[in-house]
Amino acid sequence: MEGGALALPHFRSRVGIGSPILLSADPGAARRSSGASGRSRVSRVNPGAYPRSAGRGRTWKRDSPEAPPRRSGITRVPNHSPEMPTERAGRTKVSNVNLEVSHHRAVAAVRLLRIEKGKAFVDLLNEKGNSSGENEMSYVERTLGFSIRCLDNRDIRLVTVIVAGTVRWKRYLDYLIMSLCSEEKVFREMEPLLLQILRIGFFEILKLNVPAYAAVDENVRLAKVALRPGAGNLVNAILRKLLLLKEANSLPLPKIEGDDRAQARALSIIYSHPVWMVRRWIRFLGKEEALKLMKWNNSDPHFSIRVNTANGYTRADLIDRLESLQVHYEKSTMDEFVRIQEGMQTVLQAGLLKEGMCAVQDESAGLVVSVVDPQPGETIIDCCAAPGGKTLFMAARLSGQGKIWALDINKGRLRILMEAAKLHNLDAMISDIHADLRLYAKETTATFDKVLLDAPCSGLGVLSKRADLRWNRQFEDLEELMCLQDELLDSASMLVKPGGILVYSTCSIDPEENEHRIAAFVQRHPDFVLQSVHGYVPAEFVTDEGFYSSSPTKHSIDGAFAARLVRSVL
Repeated sequence: MEGGALALPHFRSRVGIGSPILLSADPGAARRSSGASGRSRVSRVNPGAYPRSAGRGRTWKRDSPEAPPRRSGITRVPNHSPEMPTERAGRTKVSNVNLEVSHHRAVAAVRLLRIEKGKAFVDLLNEKGNSSGENEMSYVERTLGFSIRCLDNRDIRLVTVIVAGTVRWKRYLDYLIMSLCSEEKVFREMEPLLLQILRIGFFEILKLNVPAYAAVDENVRLAKVALRPGAGNLVNAILRKLLLLKEANSLPLPKIEGDDRAQARALSIIYSHPVWMVRRWIRFLGKEEALKLMKWNNSDPHFSIRVNTANGYTRADLIDRLESLQVHYEKSTMDEFVRIQEGMQTVLQAGLLKEGMCAVQDESAGLVVSVVDPQPGETIIDCCAAPGGKTLFMAARLSGQGKIWALDINKGRLRILMEAAKLHNLDAMISDIHADLRLYAKETTATFDKVLLDAPCSGLGVLSKRADLRWNRQFEDLEELMCLQDELLDSASMLVKPGGILVYSTCSIDPEENEHRIAAFVQRHPDFVLQSVHGYVPAEFVTDEGFYSSSPTKHSIDGAFAARLVRSVL
């Protein structure tokens, strides 16, 4: 499994929260007549009177992020019918472009809805540029009933920042939203779209430092137009109360006190992570390191790009292109890599990936390839190869001599890998195998000089780049993953020649997926001996046991692990 290596034009970058960004009202906002400015009185009706029909007004119950202390706040939601055009049978659909609402906020709200349903990625940045915006406008029209103007690159950047940040801080935001409702039922039964708009407003005020007038007025206007006037009044009242609490430095956050379990619950809200992750990290890393890790996961991710030497490019060539595009960069300690924190959209749209000049790949993945240490003339199999970042880097290291087999169970991802291999002028050195490793190892008689198993894992080392992953992982997943990792390790070991090398790697920082799996494997396979990675990677990445380990908080790259094992000749 490739933790952070996406070497293809299909790359989807994980963008974080930059410096405070002014998400101001759209041009001409002063001429709008939505009535969003000023204080609005909120009608009080029975909160159970939500529309029961399918659609935006459907009652939707959710679990409480944590039960907060009871506070005075808004307890009722007006139940006015949405004032928006509907398409009736027999009528021709007319595009209804709404120039009143903040277009990037409308897109962000709809995208957040789709993410919760598992139908969208967090980001919008890709090489397609405006077509990405066109897709989002289509979703907005189908969800909200009106169209918005075209998104430009700046809009796409803003949407990505808001969505990624809102997803990361969801637990923290939901706790505060519920704290400002005097009845928990209001939060639990809040309409999905209304909740997303409130999350956006809270995130802008608390984490982006958006001016109060913009955060309040624009989100109120969006709620009024997309839902109904009463929904806008509710948003107005809650956001204004949040502003008062923020100014008084009295946000109703939980205190870190009590036993270990209670402290972990409080920290999980303050730093917006699942409780099980917090407890696990405190257990394995200690409280101080766990806090550093959660802060890293909530910070701006940076990205690394690797120059494609197989196409004759050098890092100097790549730097020249970045400078011509005015993209700020930082040289990596690895010769083939350059780090960038902003400007990924520019890099993608400039076609650097399509030209085969470079690939998006974290240095942590590059160091795994260093542990494999591909040498010209060797035969290597990458057992869980897609999407192919490590496969391509290993092929480039062979300098035109040798062969790599890329095996994966996903045929579509293999096809993308081979397209990238052709783009990087490495297709003659790479052959694909569409198979389940466990079945392939039993059926084939082939053996290889080196075998890389980049195993499916929890991805706990890449949470900074993958904003939604923390909410998609459950504690129970670890047990299933560890069983799968053991099965794949046993199968991969069957493909190693006597005297050959087996490398096991993950993009996890969890010892039970890493060191514990190797210890169990060696007990089952006494013909394999652990070999230290010293000399293959810099000393700072070598553990006392001889493993490769990168730490986000210590090395400022993704968390990853690798073990190098040698099969005995006899």
